[in-house]
Amino acid sequence: MTPSTTVRSPLRLFGRDDELATLESLLARLWRGDGGALVLVAPPGLGRTALLRAAVDAHRDRGPVLYATATPALRAVPCGALHALLGSAHTSVGPSPAAPPPVIAPDALAGRLREAGAGRPLLVCADDAHTWDPASRTALAFAARGLGAGSRTAVLLSAADTTAFAGLPTLHLAPLDEGAASALLDRLVSGTASGADAGTALGAALGSTTGAAVGSTPGVEEVDPVVRAELLREAAGNPSLLASLAGRLTPDQLAGRTPLPFPLSGGEAVLAAHAERLDGLPDRTRALLLLAAAAQEHESDGAGADALLLLRAGTRGGLPRAFLDRALFGGTVTDGLLQRAGSRVHFAHRLVARAVLHHAPWAQRRAAHELLATLLAETGDRARAARTDGVPAAPDGVPAEAGEASPDAAPASAPAASPTPLPPPVPLAALVQWACAASGPDAVLAARLEVAAGAPFPYAERSAALVRAAVLSTEPALRAARFAAAAEQAVLAGDPALARALLARTGPRAPGAAGAAGGAARGLAPFVHGMLALRSGPAADAHEGLRAAAVLLGPYDPRRALDALLGAAEAAWAAGDAFGYLDAMNRLARTPLEAGLEHYRAGMCAVLEGRAAEGHALLRHCLDPAGGPGAPAALLRAGVAALVLGDVAAACRAGARALAAVRTGGPDALLPQALEHLAYAELRAGRHAGARAHALEGLHAARRTGQPNSSAHLHAVLALAASVEGPAEACAAHADAALAGAGPHGLAQAVTLATWARARADLASGRPGEAAARLAPLVGTGPARGHFAARMLAVPCWVEAAVLGGRLPEESRELQAAVDEFASWAARTADPGAPAQLARCRALLSPADEADARYAEALAHHGRAGGDFERARTQLLYGQWLRRRRRTREARGPLRDALVAFQRCSARAWADRAAGELRAAGEPAGARRDAADEPLAALTPQQLRIARCVAEGATNREVALRLSLSPRTVDHHLRNVFAALGIRSRTELARLLGPQGVSGGA
Repeated sequence: MTPSTTVRSPLRLFGRDDELATLESLLARLWRGDGGALVLVAPPGLGRTALLRAAVDAHRDRGPVLYATATPALRAVPCGALHALLGSAHTSVGPSPAAPPPVIAPDALAGRLREAGAGRPLLVCADDAHTWDPASRTALAFAARGLGAGSRTAVLLSAADTTAFAGLPTLHLAPLDEGAASALLDRLVSGTASGADAGTALGAALGSTTGAAVGSTPGVEEVDPVVRAELLREAAGNPSLLASLAGRLTPDQLAGRTPLPFPLSGGEAVLAAHAERLDGLPDRTRALLLLAAAAQEHESDGAGADALLLLRAGTRGGLPRAFLDRALFGGTVTDGLLQRAGSRVHFAHRLVARAVLHHAPWAQRRAAHELLATLLAETGDRARAARTDGVPAAPDGVPAEAGEASPDAAPASAPAASPTPLPPPVPLAALVQWACAASGPDAVLAARLEVAAGAPFPYAERSAALVRAAVLSTEPALRAARFAAAAEQAVLAGDPALARALLARTGPRAPGAAGAAGGAARGLAPFVHGMLALRSGPAADAHEGLRAAAVLLGPYDPRRALDALLGAAEAAWAAGDAFGYLDAMNRLARTPLEAGLEHYRAGMCAVLEGRAAEGHALLRHCLDPAGGPGAPAALLRAGVAALVLGDVAAACRAGARALAAVRTGGPDALLPQALEHLAYAELRAGRHAGARAHALEGLHAARRTGQPNSSAHLHAVLALAASVEGPAEACAAHADAALAGAGPHGLAQAVTLATWARARADLASGRPGEAAARLAPLVGTGPARGHFAARMLAVPCWVEAAVLGGRLPEESRELQAAVDEFASWAARTADPGAPAQLARCRALLSPADEADARYAEALAHHGRAGGDFERARTQLLYGQWLRRRRRTREARGPLRDALVAFQRCSARAWADRAAGELRAAGEPAGARRDAADEPLAALTPQQLRIARCVAEGATNREVALRLSLSPRTVDHHLRNVFAALGIRSRTELARLLGPQGVSGGA
């Protein structure tokens, strides 16, 4: 389409490129003489009006425009909207046609539109057509259906649904994606336009409901990331609502310098537009919608409401049972606003629920909350009676609450002193409903909510209860502490976005206050910030933040201070900071610890400080922790202790128990870590397929719970698994993803493991030089040195790559120094595979008269330690060494064993390498041929390998390094290849083999 036919708007329409292209297509057909119709369908606030205006601006110079939207006064007049539409020609395109009759017949409207066009293409725009009077809608739909080729009229409608316009082409507007919404927010708060001019321009771009709100938006250089995320989450892709919410915030709030209000205000016009559908509904339907909205007001987005609870509430409220059955279980009589999924009832759109609450009088809204609270309290009474008297709970089929709060349960934040005695305990859900019904601050109810949230309810429910407690709080310090405690529970529930939004309500610093409440308020928010950084931020920031939080929390909240130091140690470990890890663990010694944790702390410190025997003795006490509230964390520590001890079977058992504990009782945020630790244990045990399966599940859990640091670690695990199983492309993809996430956040452990995985895949593919180049910085002593707990694992791989890559042992002191360091580490560690790997390294570096005995020693160690993959690697190197010394008959045995072992553990790339060595040793069983091999049938196995490498583009020296031959031998074989095939150049050889022949056995 030429520039003159492009749809333009007064201001950019963010995220609507596809919709604008559709309008361009409609207008282009109209200008060619072929009319048509299109219905833009979307809920209020998504920009239907803005798109109509963009089309009007594009067409205005090409022909007449009729544009109208029905006002409330016209909606009650038959054909009133059509009168306004046809009358708009007087102001839009010149003189109006003859005055329309009081009622316009459906079949007469098409003729009126032809008269309005009068030889030029006509664009008819009907805004909010679903609100037009029935006669106008019927006539407009009839006329639009008759348009087509040669009509020279296009009808563009906007509507909330397609009920009255079935059969017409429809374009549904989706909410803005995060990128478009974020760009719009930047434009809204940029301050480049000011006052009424900004409001008018942006209002025209977004829709008629946003102008006033945007006009009041102050200029801000940059929106705080947490505030940005909260605005985007609350607006849910609705541009009008986003503009209204941003317009209510001050510059300090937008920049994150002062706390955000709770809840965010704004969006009244959007909610009112949603609520227009409610006015025409029967009273009992509106009453049920109010109950449904009240029941899920405190729930997370998408949770919905319990259908059985709504059934009981509706019955208690006097609604007919037959009506409730049809509405809740039959999906009818609510005009499509309610939808059922299993035992839960959901609103068709989240803004509808908010509109229902916003539209209802406060007295009705409070009555709905009180009714729900009463029913939930009765459910708790029946549950208590059942536990006391043995009577079955909930005889009417309504499930009882999962638990109830105890008056002496530990509060979720700092304790609140209340002069008023607290009433008897009731279920947490009932308390939250009472809180929703409160008309103002209520210190007693807030204290009850805080105490109840300390009971073992789901973490999301605890977070919702603490949010309500914060809203009802009268003291600023308590309010900040309770918002921070709610954020902590949101972190544990796996909702970091909500946690950051709640922390934004505490401000950069919690208000100071005397006593425990003030102290906890000052330390709790930094603690939650540190826990968020541990999973999604730079590891160094998490370490320092959690150390500082531990100092603040120590005098007031020893349990959280302990968790902060453990988190700081975890961050230092991920960053490869051994001194930071020891510092955090030694600080724990100042706090009384339970026996298992003290053994773990002292044992890990002893191992890192070089006291291996003492550390191993202490860590053995941690291998079988008892159950309890801290079971998942204790089991994860047991898995780490087992790996340090080299007891991979115990590590796998502890990992499996930790995973079961997390799946049973949570927290959800710990699921990626449980799967990651189990995958590490399975890798060490040689169970690569199991490690891959658990790491993939962990990766999905990490993405769902917003933990990019865990994603980086899990990608490294997947890269290690793929370096064994293949293909090489999968290993490279996972390693690159791990490095992309780990590099900016300083996750040295993930970087080391991902780099090691890439090098191992290079070795499997016959590229030892590349493998050695990747590993040399990790195992060396420079600034790129690998993680202190993982770099020794990569030393055997580096020695193998360096020797196979052509670095002679007598030429390099670095290799011998690395092997000596590995020997020292092997003496300290309990890893059963370390002696075998050490003997293999020494065999690679030994002279010919000693290497044979070293390989035999390595294989003997493998026999005691087990593990197919590492034993097969030693057998492969031994067989290759024998073949290189022309002991081909002896080489076939270890090479055949290596091939079988690699096949048994699904190491496909390594099996291919072993098969190639076996063919080079003259093994006839491996000489399978297919169609790609026919031109090479006359070649020996060694000549075949050389031919394929040369066809790939390798030089003679590169082929010699890859196949462990001398360049002179490669040249001799290559001449024979050319003679046997009757060719003269490498180019002819590559053409003869083709892509399939090259890849068939390289």
